[in-house]
Amino acid sequence: MPVPPSAFPASALPVSPPAVVSALRAAGCVFAEDEAELILATARSGPDVTAMVARRVAGHPLEQVLGWASFHGLRITVEPGVFVPRRRTEFLVDRALALAPDARVVVDLCCGSGALGAALAAALDGAEVHAADIDPAAVRCARRNLAAHGGRAHQGDLYEALPGALRGRVDVLTANVPYVPTGEVPLLPAEARDHEPLAALDGGADGLDVLRRVAAGAPGWLAPGGRLLTETGEHQTAAALEILTAAGLSSHLAVSDEGYAHVVIGVRT
Repeated sequence: MPVPPSAFPASALPVSPPAVVSALRAAGCVFAEDEAELILATARSGPDVTAMVARRVAGHPLEQVLGWASFHGLRITVEPGVFVPRRRTEFLVDRALALAPDARVVVDLCCGSGALGAALAAALDGAEVHAADIDPAAVRCARRNLAAHGGRAHQGDLYEALPGALRGRVDVLTANVPYVPTGEVPLLPAEARDHEPLAALDGGADGLDVLRRVAAGAPGWLAPGGRLLTETGEHQTAAALEILTAAGLSSHLAVSDEGYAHVVIGVRT
């Protein structure tokens, strides 16, 4: 349980590495030494260290405190209030690259920070990459993260955000949709529950509401042989596969036991 921020007033937080480690450890950070190293390497000044440690002690996600997250070999900009990309989702990127190594058109729906789109753009030399999200803060992040790779980010609700010229041309469609059932959102770690947007977490009664919408529209946007890849919870995989099949896609499941990741894949035949 994190210590209340009042227990560590900013004026009382020295910037020496041992003091930073002590403050983080007292706040319940399991990997206090590693986090302290990252904070000290990222901060630009002593007061910056103090402010960052105070935010971390208050329970903010480390990636939002740092302003970046490590994802698939990239440093992804993450603003406060934006969904933090999970390392397990790198498995989705790996599957997309293995299944479509020559993809020329990529779309990342529910893109959040744009981590998936940026990772695919970096790996697929010259691919046309688009990302979309309904959250303005997420789209700001995604634009920064995609810019170095020539990608574009659009604000809007799922496919409504995309240029119409992409219809029927998408080789890889990733959609890291929210898939936590509404009733389970209060059970999430406080870092996610209190500091990430609810719309990026809550997937409706069974966690699959947004996936249903994505799957229903996918056949109209995918190229022949194009693939939709989305992450889901282990207990949702059977239902998620049925949703993709009902939408007219040939579906199958990929699992990473090491990363505890479950990716359902639909193919337009």
